[in-house]
This record gives sequence, C-alpha cells and structure tokens, in this order.
Amino acid sequence: MKVNNAEFIISAVGPDQYPVDALPEIALAGRSNVGKSSLINRMINRKNLARTSSTPGKTQHMNYYRVNESMYFVDFPGYGYAKVSKTQRASWGKMVEKYMAERDTLKLVLLIVDLRHPPTGNDKMMFDWLKHYDLPLCVVATKADKIPKTRWPKHIKIMKQELGVLPGDNFISFSSEIGLGKDELWELIDRYNQVSEEGPLADPEIEDGGNEPQPEEPSEA
Repeated sequence: MKVNNAEFIISAVGPDQYPVDALPEIALAGRSNVGKSSLINRMINRKNLARTSSTPGKTQHMNYYRVNESMYFVDFPGYGYAKVSKTQRASWGKMVEKYMAERDTLKLVLLIVDLRHPPTGNDKMMFDWLKHYDLPLCVVATKADKIPKTRWPKHIKIMKQELGVLPGDNFISFSSEIGLGKDELWELIDRYNQVSEEGPLADPEIEDGGNEPQPEEPSEA
C-alpha cells in the first residue's frame, strides 16, 4: 500500500471515544516496549507519528491512527509491565477485551512478539485468547534485524512451537529498522480489510514468515 496520508486521531479511554466512521480497524497487541509504535511508523513511512518511549507502560489508552482516510491502526496498551498497578492493568484488560469482543469494525489483530526471545506467558495467554474467540489474527515477530539471518529459522520455529501456531496461521517476521516484512504485512492487511466487501477469505497466502523476504530499502519520512 502506498501511504499518502496518516494522522493521529485520538487516545480513547472507552467506546464513547471510538471513531464512528466505520472504517476498518487493525489492532496491535503486545507487551510493553515490544515495538508496536515502531512498527506503525515503519508501515506508514513516518519517523515519529506513533511515539516510541523508553518507559514501558507509557501507552495507557487505545491510540487511533488513520491511514489514507481508509483504515485505522489501533495501538493497545502494552501488557506485562510490572510497575503498572494491578488495578490499572485490570482496567486496561477489560477495555481491550470489550473492544475485541464487540467492535464490528475490527478486521485483524496483530500480536506483536519479540523474535529474539521465546514468547512470554502473557504472549501465550493473548494468543490463546484470540484463538479461543476465533478472532482474525497475525503473529508479527519483530526485531528480526537484531538476530543474524542464519538464526532466523531457529527463532521462528521456537516462537511458533511455544505459541502453538498451526500450519495456515498467519505469521510474519518483521523489522522496523530495515523494513523486513512490511510489504507482506500490508498485503495481509489489505486482504482482511476487504473481507466485508468480498466475503470469506481464501486460504492464507502468507503463512510462515520464514521465506526470508528481502529487506526494504530505508525510506525517507
């Protein structure tokens, strides 16, 4: 997708603040500091529209970013940060769960994990929850550039095995630094955004993210 326009819309704290224009929404879930903001910035070719932070747990609302006046990225609060109070974590959890269970415009959830490390307990819980409720899902294993290319297959195998990713499940290796996986992810997002107009999806074309797509040349923001 060629991104001509992208803008931050709102940090929503509840359904009464969600956009009402019925545009497709692509949600990003993942632990604090896993790289959700960096992924958004790479996808839209902007350096800092989605603010990155060295302070885990800083994202405390659902941040909406509108792309090309045709869809939204929705950045969830990061999970698993110990210094956030139990009360606040519970509040975030209820907000996110209610959104995913009831939001008709939600087309796809991107579960962002760190390819350098095995999935955390919270990653596994989120994956299992999404699969249990049969929500459209793609695991995006980011920070691939931090690992030697020869070790990608091993890390991908570990990630898939420990999460329980099945053949046919969507899985993409990604790097916000070098653009790895960007085109594949846009292709998948476009397919899910069109599903309401064209009916059920065909068999997924993007399955394992282990095909070592060539990194994208860095673009000017």
